[in-house]
Amino acid sequence: MDHAPRHNTSSAASTGVVDVLVPVALNQTYSYRVPRGMDLKAGDVVGVPLGPREVLAVVWAENANPDARLHNRLKDVAEKLDVPPLRQELRSLVDWVANYTLSARGMVLRMALRMGEHLGPERARLGVRLIGEPPKRLTPARRRVIEVLADRLLHGRSEAAKEAGVSTGVIDGLVDEGTLAVEVMPRALPPPAPDPDRAQPEFSRQQRSAVDAMRALAANGSFHVALLDGVTGSGKTEVYFEAIAEIIRRGRQSLILMPEIALTGQFLDRFAQRFGVRPLEWHSELTPRTRARNWAAIAAGEASVVVGARSALFLPYANLGLIVVDEEHDQAYKQDDGVHYHARDMAVVRAHIAKIPIVLASATPSVETEVNARKGRYQRVVLPSRFGGQHMPHIEAIDLRRAAPPRGRFISPQLAEQIKFAVERREQALLFLNRRGYAPLTLCRACGHRFGCTICDAWLVDHRFRQRLVCHHCGFSMPRPPACPNCQAEESLVAVGPGVERLQEEAAALFPGTRTMVLSSDLITSIETMRSELNAIAEGRVDIIIGTQLVAKGHHFPRLNLVGVVDADLGLGNGDPRAAERTWQLLNQVIGRAGRDQGRGVGYLQTHQPDHPVMKALVACDREAFYANEIDSRERTGYPPFGRLASLIISAGDRPSAEGFARKLGATAPRDERVQVLGPAEAPLAVIKGRYRFRLLLKSARGVDLSDYLRHWLAAAPKTTGNLKLEVDVDPQSFL
Repeated sequence: MDHAPRHNTSSAASTGVVDVLVPVALNQTYSYRVPRGMDLKAGDVVGVPLGPREVLAVVWAENANPDARLHNRLKDVAEKLDVPPLRQELRSLVDWVANYTLSARGMVLRMALRMGEHLGPERARLGVRLIGEPPKRLTPARRRVIEVLADRLLHGRSEAAKEAGVSTGVIDGLVDEGTLAVEVMPRALPPPAPDPDRAQPEFSRQQRSAVDAMRALAANGSFHVALLDGVTGSGKTEVYFEAIAEIIRRGRQSLILMPEIALTGQFLDRFAQRFGVRPLEWHSELTPRTRARNWAAIAAGEASVVVGARSALFLPYANLGLIVVDEEHDQAYKQDDGVHYHARDMAVVRAHIAKIPIVLASATPSVETEVNARKGRYQRVVLPSRFGGQHMPHIEAIDLRRAAPPRGRFISPQLAEQIKFAVERREQALLFLNRRGYAPLTLCRACGHRFGCTICDAWLVDHRFRQRLVCHHCGFSMPRPPACPNCQAEESLVAVGPGVERLQEEAAALFPGTRTMVLSSDLITSIETMRSELNAIAEGRVDIIIGTQLVAKGHHFPRLNLVGVVDADLGLGNGDPRAAERTWQLLNQVIGRAGRDQGRGVGYLQTHQPDHPVMKALVACDREAFYANEIDSRERTGYPPFGRLASLIISAGDRPSAEGFARKLGATAPRDERVQVLGPAEAPLAVIKGRYRFRLLLKSARGVDLSDYLRHWLAAAPKTTGNLKLEVDVDPQSFL
């Protein structure tokens, strides 16, 4: 229901009333008067008074029949921003996502207006130029500035200060002396357009068939979903580049979504080799000024190709013609805070609304995508072999029940021997363990005390590099104490189990003189750091890589021919209905890093369960057996994609409040024989950040509108009060 803010306002003559959506946690629109002389249409970005402040908003509709009784209580729109309006396509996406996920429309809109106060014309930047004589009082700092500006060209004020190693106050002093002049810097030029015909690669016969399919998809221009299904190293990126080239020729924009910040320098370099320039980037580590500039270039249609993390899906493209979702199976496409949405699924929705094609690319498609391809809903475009005739890696299981590592070690003798041979051949080896830190648990050998997080239901992870015990769920950390806090025993703390830091220690002891590097998200401080470390590996400056799932994401390491998975069972025993799928995908992807350039790749799986269906399918390289088994299991149990799931997480500062509200909520669930309501039960991670958590899980047949069922339930359910919080997650990916 539309809502008019109840504020008195001036009685300026107006030309009508508009309903605006504000990017805050509200679902309804607000009505405002349009001042005389201001022309507003749906999609215009405006500033409006809301309470004591002016906020950014978007005109959602023209209100042709405003309530006459409210007219004198309506406030005026304060200003219309000089930015392109949000197109109907994006506004429809905002409405659709909010409706499906049960999120406030304002919070979905917020993702499209990520610039906040930076929206609008780019502020003029001031620069300085050397024009006069040096001042009488010439300090060493002033002399350095004059040397930097000796070319008498215009330099950015802060950049000049940084280059000279002085404060901006020194620059200002030289301006006052008349030595320097202040001038407006010219506006940055729009990014150069990629050249679709610059460096078309030579494709193999199999690749040519896929390239033809990609070009036809792009040329058709209507809504169509294609799964680009290619083994690791088959050249999927180069193939979908040809669809992008076709879209560039047609003067339209392309979006390439990538999981997390898998936006590696390697990918950007490959793009530049093909098209002559890098694409525009969009991710959380851009500076506010760069984000504002990129947002404006996208909205104005000046950016032909955008490569971004999941939030790039909500940008205001002027003329979007193609979406590519790379590594479509990746878990990172699910956002679990704020608006709970899956970027792959919402990308398909955006393509449908915009009536444009979309390509989902993966070597290990999600079960949902695989089923859609099998049923003919998605076109499957296959790349069955590696580019250049390289073989797929050979995979062996190492049965840890029969060939366990020595006590206190985690690398089995067989794997250690193979790594030794690889290093002697001047090849690289990768040790994969999806566990950050040094050890997942620290305990006292004197009294058995375990170090747990003070505000989560989780153990603290030992991070030796940082000399701290850290909680991976809330970020709490503490120094590793010299004595046990329970029994005061000194020198009694022992690390239990391996993390990647401990593996590096073991590798250094087993293979003295080798160059090792740990690749783990908690050790990477910026994208630039990650890119430089990946370059070091690609250039052969590292012998043994020890990595978490970060290394599984599309990187190309020419000298890497051996991958050892230290604990292949790690993801299988957590009660997650997607555990088998995730383990299959992750291990396939990480072993797929081997043997992509020269030589034959080999992968070793250290496992206590060599007879598990996932391990058997991996060793046999029998993808069909894995999917057949997993699809049959999902169909029998009614799990996605053959059924639908939604979860309700209730949290509070104390356990009785959370449990009591969860039980009241569960009691009000509407009766519907098509929907099963399970719980409430304590969430597997019962406490996070000091909040006690209970969960209700909804399960239904595929054809049931679970969002609508939830909407009716929550409308009649008790409302949260105090510090109670209710989170709704339609299509949950995490079950913790």
